[in-house]
Amino acid sequence: MTSPQSDPAPQPPQGHSHGHTHSHGPAAPVSKHLRKVIAAVLIPFATAVVVGLIAFWPGGVPDHERTGVGFDRQTQDGKVVQVVKVDCAEVNAAQVPPTGDTSTPSGREAVNGQEGECAKATVEVTTGSDKGRQFVEVVQPDAPRQLREGQGVVVAYAPDAPRDLQYSVTDVNREIPMTLLAAIFALAVVAVGRLRGVMALVALAVSFAVLTLFILPAILQGSNPLVVAVIGASAIMLAALYMCHGVTARTSVAVIGTLISLLLIGLLGSLFIGWASLSGNTDDNTGLIHGLYPDIDMSGLLLAGVIIGSLGVLDDVTVTQTSAVWELHQADPQMGWRGLYRAGIRIGRDHIASVVNTLVLAYAGAALPLLLLFSIAQSSVGTVANSELVAEEIVRTLVGSIGLVASVPVTTVLAALVVSADRPGARTSSSTAAPARTGRGRRRKA
Repeated sequence: MTSPQSDPAPQPPQGHSHGHTHSHGPAAPVSKHLRKVIAAVLIPFATAVVVGLIAFWPGGVPDHERTGVGFDRQTQDGKVVQVVKVDCAEVNAAQVPPTGDTSTPSGREAVNGQEGECAKATVEVTTGSDKGRQFVEVVQPDAPRQLREGQGVVVAYAPDAPRDLQYSVTDVNREIPMTLLAAIFALAVVAVGRLRGVMALVALAVSFAVLTLFILPAILQGSNPLVVAVIGASAIMLAALYMCHGVTARTSVAVIGTLISLLLIGLLGSLFIGWASLSGNTDDNTGLIHGLYPDIDMSGLLLAGVIIGSLGVLDDVTVTQTSAVWELHQADPQMGWRGLYRAGIRIGRDHIASVVNTLVLAYAGAALPLLLLFSIAQSSVGTVANSELVAEEIVRTLVGSIGLVASVPVTTVLAALVVSADRPGARTSSSTAAPARTGRGRRRKA
């Protein structure tokens, strides 16, 4: 053992390259006993996930009668074919249909709209049974969204309204820029990650499929949102981690660490959402969902969102910690599990600081308009935190952060125990067998 450790010094690039190439694969094998232990935990878990998917699999999104409110409207594509400037008072006197944009300001801006110059847009419907039909849309001068000739738009259709008022512009068509951005993202991931990047994109597609084909329809059909979220999140976790990092003991340890942390997040989320009396019905969108599907448990839906939202960051933490412990063990195979844990947890502390800050800022960024409203109202911090809208975000952030913090020591100690327990068997047999194969093995180490 003394000679192989001192020999690699003249050629560190080769030695490092060989170790790194297999850092996520079979270069650090585990004993049959440990593989059996890991399989004894993961196989029943994976089986339970598959059974849950089958038992709760929805037959599709249940039908309902459209209300014509918010997102629950019939929509078609349209195109602005002409825009002319007209006097606002003139078009209002002529009773031209106002814009369908519900975010159009009032008050001072409405006065400016009466006295200023409006845009009179002719819009043509380009899809659906009324393809080719045209209607007029008037845009106030201070409206947040202005229309231009040739622009693609989304139009809402209200069949019960008078014919002249059946169509209105509700949004801009963003398919081209969004598709281009997604393509750039995919190219960047593949260019840098290569095969692993491709697998990451496949895992992302699987995650999106589970979310849209299982989680959302199952919740709409009245299944318990918490149970559905746990099953769906577990399926996403298994697919994403094993696709991206391979079917190895290292990945399996990360899966177990993620699962334990998700259970903790579920328990804490359930406790504090109930204790804080958070209904989950706090804005127009959740109100519309509750109105259309009154049987949905909105507080359960909130908890499901906490679990799914935490999963992505949890994967990152657990995989990083497991990889760190594995690399530490490869650097010093004689280090015991306590030494591996102490070294790994030092890395984890830096990870905790950055990840928790990232999670808090992500939620704060999403709720920035709401926080701005409270700032305008000059509300105290206590008043803001006590409101249900903000309290939901606080509970979501803190519960997720607690789960992230807990995942670091949990995953680190699991990884340390696995690699240290494996050291006497698998690594000794592999190290003694390697030189006996061919002369190449000696040249690689020489």
